[in-house]
Amino acid sequence: MKQILQDMSNGETIVVTAPAPAVSRDHLLVHTTVSLISAGTERMLVDFGRASLIDKARQQPDKVRQVLAKVQTDGLATTLEAVRSKLAQPLPLGYCNVGVVTEVGSGAEAFAVGDRVVSNGPHADVVKVPKNLCARIPEGVSDEAASFTVVASIGLQGIRLAQPTLGEAFVVTGAGLIGLLTVQLLRAHGCRVLAIDFDDTKLALARACGAATCNPSKGEDPVAAGLTFSRGQGVDGVIITASTASSEPVTQAARMSRKRGRIVLVGVTGLELSRADFYEKELSFQVSCSYGPGRYDPAYEAQGRDYPFGFVRWTEQRNFEAVLDMMASGQLDVSTLITHRFAFDDAPKAYHTLTEDRSGIGILLAYSAPAEVRSVRSVSLAAAPNYQQGKPVLGLIGAGNYASRMLIPAFKTAGAAFHSIVTTGGTSGVVQGGKAGFVEATTDVAAMVNNPLVNTVVIATRHDSHAALVTQALAAGRHVFVEKPLAIRNDEIDTVRQAWEAAHRRAGATGGPQLMVGFNRRFAPQVQRMKALLASVGEPKSFILTMNAGAIPANHWTQDLEAGGGRIIGEACHFIDLMRFLAGSPITSVQARCMGGLPAATVAEDKASITLGFEDGSFGTILYLANGAASFPKERVEVFAAGRVLQLDNFRKLRGYGWPGFSKMNLWKQDKGQAGCAAAFLKAIETGTSAIPAEEIFEVARVTIDVDRLLRQQ
Repeated sequence: MKQILQDMSNGETIVVTAPAPAVSRDHLLVHTTVSLISAGTERMLVDFGRASLIDKARQQPDKVRQVLAKVQTDGLATTLEAVRSKLAQPLPLGYCNVGVVTEVGSGAEAFAVGDRVVSNGPHADVVKVPKNLCARIPEGVSDEAASFTVVASIGLQGIRLAQPTLGEAFVVTGAGLIGLLTVQLLRAHGCRVLAIDFDDTKLALARACGAATCNPSKGEDPVAAGLTFSRGQGVDGVIITASTASSEPVTQAARMSRKRGRIVLVGVTGLELSRADFYEKELSFQVSCSYGPGRYDPAYEAQGRDYPFGFVRWTEQRNFEAVLDMMASGQLDVSTLITHRFAFDDAPKAYHTLTEDRSGIGILLAYSAPAEVRSVRSVSLAAAPNYQQGKPVLGLIGAGNYASRMLIPAFKTAGAAFHSIVTTGGTSGVVQGGKAGFVEATTDVAAMVNNPLVNTVVIATRHDSHAALVTQALAAGRHVFVEKPLAIRNDEIDTVRQAWEAAHRRAGATGGPQLMVGFNRRFAPQVQRMKALLASVGEPKSFILTMNAGAIPANHWTQDLEAGGGRIIGEACHFIDLMRFLAGSPITSVQARCMGGLPAATVAEDKASITLGFEDGSFGTILYLANGAASFPKERVEVFAAGRVLQLDNFRKLRGYGWPGFSKMNLWKQDKGQAGCAAAFLKAIETGTSAIPAEEIFEVARVTIDVDRLLRQQ
């Protein structure tokens, strides 16, 4: 398949060839026929990409503050790497897609192969979309017309929040694509409409839809126009669809509104408000969220859980359907809004038009590639080299931020040979695989795992998929490196262990496959130095490990017990393994306590104390805390033993107190051991000696799940 991506580092718009995605539960695969470029949103993204680093920073002051805080804790070099990596992640463009269903995932049987549907899929000739973000197109509505559905739904949601009634006077500020659609929708509600914009061409289209108009660039006063339009009473409502850094649209809206008028922000404006403007009239002001209820709710969008019709009448999907019904009845006519048409392969020309010709409103892309060309599941990125016999040849599953920023560079530095990179969507695999030197990008896990050229599988996917993928790779006789955690349930650990033991029985005297979890902290150079120093201590040790984890919303996937297993299983496992490594002794007791006195909806498990006891008499406490300050070091390790102390701050500064011949080991750049971890795994494959003993891997996995269970029982 092909897809349009935006390079946020330099503003280049590119069309990439990528493997087609595979269908999954509650999703559909759609072959695109037409997609609409959202002029306002996509022009803003292209302009942002072309801006200099300084201009990008000026546009995102909140992100700048986050960067400065990270510099304080992680250092300048680490922070710059993170910023560059973030900007190097190309952004898929588009969210107004029309096409034909080619595959239906389980749970999405309300749709059928051959249905024409609209969705918020990106500009790609094959899209994988959730069932709740699709709507069937009625007969009589063309594909071109249907492509306006999603942007029209944005305006419709703003209207629903404003609650117009028959005969009311409304103002639409900003007569771009969404604004012009909003004008028509308000007119269909029986409202009188005044459109405000600086572009006469757009205002002419608004007048053709039955609106009165005001052009401030010609000296016309929007507030006076609004008062005149409302016959001196003040308008009933204002819907702002403009995009500007100025707060003037909101100020003008307040001044032209009647007492208890309604103002809804659909676009983007400054929000420096005058209290007096709102106080004296008791105005209501609300920001509209995209297409409607369900937006950004993973349970609704990704997992397909619809809201009850009787309680949430208008969801995203039902707004799509309402717009399509209005198109079918002729109440919404988008034909006059189409200004340009391009073939999909000419997308760069379309985006040149978007940025150079500001009069463009409805810019359409038409797709014509044959189905068999679109549906290819693997794409060649480079010629396959002659791999050395017995050397690790990697297949990577997952190309998210951590995999692309940490794992791939770590394995590359360690000298790994790359073959296949597998992703669910396809495009990220092409982008990251092309940069790193992979031979192919694919969306077919089974084909990669069973490829005779691949003898090592690296797994960097969501936590709920780890155990199954590890089991699949071990069954194929592959060496396995899996990002933490190994599993999120005890039964999954049992399954993995059985697969590991079976693989070793099959291998016999030749030695079975290596199994490694990405517990990189134990391979950090400063931790290795701590381990060497502690080797001279024969008595028990005491540990205090503090993880200033920072808050993550309760609805984030890592907090979801089914998807991520929670933050203890997903992240605190690092420190459980680190303490096990430094103690050098099996864990014999586990205690845990989470913070009490919190509201019921608040996650308590990520504010916890975990105490471990060891066979040699050592003990330690892990403080995993999501309620600390970002300016405080994120990770601190302290060891007390034989009248001596070691203190490691954020894997940059190591201090020794009372150690003969050792006082400090500081690094100019943070090193959490990713490169050392990858190198140790590759060495283990070549030598047959495990980098982390399998018994420790399974021990830490079970202890972590025990800790999580104890915390959730409180």
